[in-house]
Amino acid sequence: MPEAQHPDDGVQVDMISAERMDGLRTMEKIRLILDGVHDGNIVILEQGLDPQEESKLIEVTMSEISPDGFTGIEIETYPTGSGDTGLFGKLMGKNSKSKLTVIGPANRIETLHKDENLISTLIHKQ
Repeated sequence: MPEAQHPDDGVQVDMISAERMDGLRTMEKIRLILDGVHDGNIVILEQGLDPQEESKLIEVTMSEISPDGFTGIEIETYPTGSGDTGLFGKLMGKNSKSKLTVIGPANRIETLHKDENLISTLIHKQ
């Protein structure tokens, strides 16, 4: 990942494709995400983590929080499935892993509103 910019230059957003994440093991995914967030970046995953990976991300994050440094993460997931992945699709056993996930430093990202169609987030400069 490229080096983080100076805070006065704005906010860096790292958009990570599903293809990039597909070849990684769980801890490699978590390190990729947390290294970006530690640098103050907002990380957007084209395809979200599975529930076990998300739990591990939270576990690792909690172990890295420090009073004078890393404040943790804010994470929001937005399902992007269509058609058959609605209620009828779920009843028929179809499951979509398609979801957009936004992750950022807890002290820089604030979710203002979230519903099934919109995530509204305020990103603070450091």
